[in-house]
Amino acid sequence: MSDIRYWLALNLLPDIGPVLSRRLLSAFGEPKNIFKMPISELRKVEDIGENRAKKIIGFRDWSKVNREIKLAEKKNINIVPLSDKLYPEGLKHLTDAPLVIYVKGKLKDFDKYAVAIVGSRMPTDYGLQVAERISRRLASSGLTIVSGMARGIDAMAHRGALSAGGRTIAVLGSGVDVAYPAENRGLMRAISSGGAVVSEFPLGTIPDKGNFPRRNRIISGLSLGVIVIEAAEDSGSLITARYAIEQGREVFAVPGNVTSGVSKGTNDLIKKGAKLIEDADEVIDELRHQIKGILKEDRQAVKSLPEMTDKEKRLYGILGNEAMHIDVITRKLNITTPEALSILLSLELKGIVKQATGKNFLIS
Repeated sequence: MSDIRYWLALNLLPDIGPVLSRRLLSAFGEPKNIFKMPISELRKVEDIGENRAKKIIGFRDWSKVNREIKLAEKKNINIVPLSDKLYPEGLKHLTDAPLVIYVKGKLKDFDKYAVAIVGSRMPTDYGLQVAERISRRLASSGLTIVSGMARGIDAMAHRGALSAGGRTIAVLGSGVDVAYPAENRGLMRAISSGGAVVSEFPLGTIPDKGNFPRRNRIISGLSLGVIVIEAAEDSGSLITARYAIEQGREVFAVPGNVTSGVSKGTNDLIKKGAKLIEDADEVIDELRHQIKGILKEDRQAVKSLPEMTDKEKRLYGILGNEAMHIDVITRKLNITTPEALSILLSLELKGIVKQATGKNFLIS
């Protein structure tokens, strides 16, 4: 059995969870060793006890593990264990970090420069406009936008990032193969194409009320800071903010109408010390010491850019230091391949874009 099978088996054990699993890993090194230990050794680990030790050595559901791996392969989903280099650094250091995460799409190293945007499922027009504007600006600056793909503010945060040609990550309270809410199925496909859909829950897991607080700790864990836009007093977004504080992340809040219940939670956050923001630039300024040099405007300021047409500026704005294929460029800008190649040729002649192998382009 390969290593990933033991990670999945450990993740499937009842009444263990990520905290106890970390203790077991600390004691025995890797999942495979845990399943080979006698009860006497397992019991030495704090809070394992006789019953939990018996569940570990009595695990026999390898057929379920095998089905999970085959289903993930069939659906083009990556199962990323805690030990994998692809596992996000921001999550790795949490005491209750998921043992494995399921990823539809691709996680990239620069996703560590991420900001979460969360808020009401029933926002006002004002909330939606602010979420879209802030998300678009942050994404166009090179930051990854993280949210929970819920109705309202979450969905708008993802859409703002996508419309800017930026990256976005959706963290689900269900399996990554279960679109919730169902109306966001198309959004989920778009996110997995230009970013990643992530969950700690096994494939096929349906959304359950108890899953979402667990989901929220991952949203904050993946991010340098959390922005809350319109949240009622009992909003799940406030749980995300609390996790952010516990994890040492920044918490930002957009002020709302004092007569609106949907803004009660955000206004209270500000009273308790959350950074009041009105636009994305205030977030960038607050995080600048952590993101110095990675913002597109920082990279572009290194050299003086030549004059560009509006079309050239638009195309140049979606490129970065990693090569982007012509098909992705045309899809992001909604233009034809001949038009894109014509603009790219002009940018190459100006010395600010170069072509990699194949029809892949990046900033020179």
